[in-house]
Amino acid sequence: MVPTNHEHKPAGQPAQTTRLAFNPLSWYLTVDGHSPELAPALPEIYRQIRASGFQAVPLDPPASMTLGQYRGLLSDSGLAPAPGYFSAPFSISSERPAIVEHARRVARQHAELGLDRLFIADHFADDARLAAPAQGVGHDPARLAVLIESLRLAAQAMVEEGVHPCLHQHVGTLIETPEEVDRVLAEIDPELLLFGPDTGHLAWAGADVPDIVHRYAGRIGAVHLKDVHMTVARRGQAASEDYWQVCSHHLWTEPGKGDLPFDDVLGAFADFAGWFVVEVDVADEPTPRESAEVSWRWCQKHLVA
Repeated sequence: MVPTNHEHKPAGQPAQTTRLAFNPLSWYLTVDGHSPELAPALPEIYRQIRASGFQAVPLDPPASMTLGQYRGLLSDSGLAPAPGYFSAPFSISSERPAIVEHARRVARQHAELGLDRLFIADHFADDARLAAPAQGVGHDPARLAVLIESLRLAAQAMVEEGVHPCLHQHVGTLIETPEEVDRVLAEIDPELLLFGPDTGHLAWAGADVPDIVHRYAGRIGAVHLKDVHMTVARRGQAASEDYWQVCSHHLWTEPGKGDLPFDDVLGAFADFAGWFVVEVDVADEPTPRESAEVSWRWCQKHLVA
């Protein structure tokens, strides 16, 4: 049986859930790129997220903290852990042993904090795809086959720790297009690999988001909820802009402010009762805290019973 987080809900309505998290990435990303030096200390970021209304953040313990210290920080902040994010260069076969061991450690952390899902993604470092995002450039079936085998082994290690990884497709990686998503999910047993769609990255890569969610409804284990300004994406492609240039023009936005057909998208998630992790990346409001507040108000209206 495929492990899921599903319960039956009335058709056409999103599942009633309190499993909503906000990704702190907005405090570290600006239109000029990754700028951690501009962010407040992590306890302050977590305080702002909790004040906005969200009660969870993706599990991401800093290297300077033990897992126990991180658990204490979450508790002191009034936050729970949500599924975190694991990525690796799966297409490099020589890296497999290290990848599998790292995957096992990350899964063990999740299990120790009570989580049974996490997002798993290809390494975000393919130069050709970053230069020409969301177009599936340089697609190589043989390279994808290597990636799939490494991903399968990492997923198996995670499942052995009691945590099911959820495939997270991402523009700029080797699992970018809907066709690549289909191939990976077709070739790895659902007992090992669930689907963890990112709604914004799916839309940017040309997917029909409600359709792909409907098709994999029984295999979805966690969701990155992201909205997108498709006019920015189209303009960036016409101008041959790279990934970072497109994102710098406020490609991403708070849910409900962009072009995703959320009535249809949430209808596709009608039976899903797992984790929704809201992501904006670069805040489309004046500050990350305001971005979180706007996102929470939207979640209250659309996702909270």
